[in-house]
Amino acid sequence: MPSGPGRSGAGSSRATPKFEAKAGRVLDLYARKFEGQTLGANEFVLSADEKTSIQARRRCHPSLAPGPGRGMRVEHEHKRHGPLQYLAAWDVHRARIFSRCVHKTGIAPFGALVDQVMATEPYRSAKRVFWIVDRGSSHRGLAAVEREQARHPNLRLIHCPIHSSWLNQVEIYLSIVDRKVLTPNDFPDLAKVERRLIDFERRYEQVAQPFEWKFTRQDLANLLRRLQVRSNAA
Repeated sequence: MPSGPGRSGAGSSRATPKFEAKAGRVLDLYARKFEGQTLGANEFVLSADEKTSIQARRRCHPSLAPGPGRGMRVEHEHKRHGPLQYLAAWDVHRARIFSRCVHKTGIAPFGALVDQVMATEPYRSAKRVFWIVDRGSSHRGLAAVEREQARHPNLRLIHCPIHSSWLNQVEIYLSIVDRKVLTPNDFPDLAKVERRLIDFERRYEQVAQPFEWKFTRQDLANLLRRLQVRSNAA
């Protein structure tokens, strides 16, 4: 599974000591640590994000299943039936997935996903539940931290630094969804897209295991040092 920075991650010229501190906090949580302390059994880590503008594209002619000597054939002409937004939260250490399908993203839909998860056990009675998110407008900045933690006192909203989508583990799950559920995109309507997403979640959870995440805070420090040396030599 992906376990390190891509081209727009720590290798960016924007990598700074602040980047290292923020990214390191996320990496510590994946290792079940926070602020130097090991997380307890009653503490949980979730990674959340949104897959936006999922289109329902109805092909003008039916797709043909793979056959002897040929792959699947998909008609390129299609009719669009509008977009769907897929919000997902991945329990990093328990391999559980929670989601919502909505027509528009925003503060309220993200808050509804948070409420959905935090109303269930073991999160409702947990000591702390860490939510790792990017800096999208639905959950950006201190305002989002204060808003979500006011509604759920045991919640801690943790932002990834900019240019670090590789840090957010739910992106791995969303990439699986893209390959296994949405490719090829041949749906008669948005209801069918939503049904397919929900059905896949149920099947996936039956066999899912936590992602084998190997990139640590020390790996990040070593990488940034190498990049700094390379930058100084340029």
